Amino acid sequence: MELDLGPEAAAFRAEVRDWISRNAPAGLADLVDWTSPPMTGGDRAAFERAEADPRYAEWTQILLDAGWICPQWPAEHGGRGLTPVENAIYSEELVRAGLPRIRRGFGESMVGPSIMVHGTEEQQKHFLPRVITAEDVYCQGFSEPEQGSDLGGVQTRATVVGDEVVVTGQKVWTSGFYRANMIFVLCRTDPEAPKHKGLSYVLLPMRDNNIDARPLKQLTGSAEFGEEFIDGARAPLFNVIGGLNNGWRVAMTTLGHERGGGATIAHLRYRRQFEALVELAREKGRDRDPGVRQELAWCHTHVEIMRYQGMRLMAQLAEGREPGPEASISKLFWSEYERRVGEIAAELLGAEALVRPEGDGYRTSHWQGVFLASRAGTIFSGTSEIQRNIIAERALGLPREPVAGGVR
Repeated sequence: MELDLGPEAAAFRAEVRDWISRNAPAGLADLVDWTSPPMTGGDRAAFERAEADPRYAEWTQILLDAGWICPQWPAEHGGRGLTPVENAIYSEELVRAGLPRIRRGFGESMVGPSIMVHGTEEQQKHFLPRVITAEDVYCQGFSEPEQGSDLGGVQTRATVVGDEVVVTGQKVWTSGFYRANMIFVLCRTDPEAPKHKGLSYVLLPMRDNNIDARPLKQLTGSAEFGEEFIDGARAPLFNVIGGLNNGWRVAMTTLGHERGGGATIAHLRYRRQFEALVELAREKGRDRDPGVRQELAWCHTHVEIMRYQGMRLMAQLAEGREPGPEASISKLFWSEYERRVGEIAAELLGAEALVRPEGDGYRTSHWQGVFLASRAGTIFSGTSEIQRNIIAERALGLPREPVAGGVR
């Protein structure tokens, strides 16, 4: 069932579906399950092989030429000006066709929107086209080893030297660091200012700039996250977005785009995952086990809830209403769901779940990867505990949680 969003949305869906069918390279959809990236337990080596295939490069160029990369951006910034509903429909049709949506990562979803809101016209003209062409690929420099979820307490320092800022400190849990040549850093430029004041949002070049980036190996054996030791990295003052000491406002714009992304289409990926889980139960001869069937029914109902959550959000967007706490509700729901799915898969595999596949390196099977990677989902983009606090305080109006010392 598809939500009836009116004749214009239906016409747009038909147009996109037709365009995809006429332009997608043959066989691209069969290279890998594009809905299961390494961050969620997908095989990183398989993804790298698929992305090295000439058909992937061909598809990227086709989308770039037709304006289908960053299409939700306004036309004046290089996009197609898709509405939130049209953007969700575009993603849905790619998932249905089994094709990758070529994204520009943090540059598309977080840095670009922040520059559009807080950057000068000169900054917009310089940085935004470089995101679309992938000349600049970003990773996120927010988290620090001693600060946990307290973003306002960052200790990385930056000083102004002439027409440059010089940054020193450490960042950690940096997604996609190995692909990036730029990092957007929240740093303290006025140490005398109150906690959330005196912060600046700086776009730092990663290469040959006194930044030592090191991989952090995860439970899955891969290293999707990194840590950066920054020792006097330099960037022009032009790379400070929103002005000196105004970085908190820019960071809040960035985080608003981080937690809400993909809520309207999450169910599509989890529908495929659920079908694969049912097939695993059949392969193991457990599909008639009442306990297993109850677990599968639980999964089915949760995927359906995600679908209806997405439909509700789509209806809100179609009416021009901005989502409220839905971003936190969605993030909490899917991350806790995926953690449980990994556990169910491990239970179905039995002792097999304890044995890694043969081969070089730290290899894991698909379901081992899902089980191990799902733990990270309850931590990144705001822990489940943080999301529950947001929902309780901002959606339900409950009093703030008391802490030792009476300060939070």
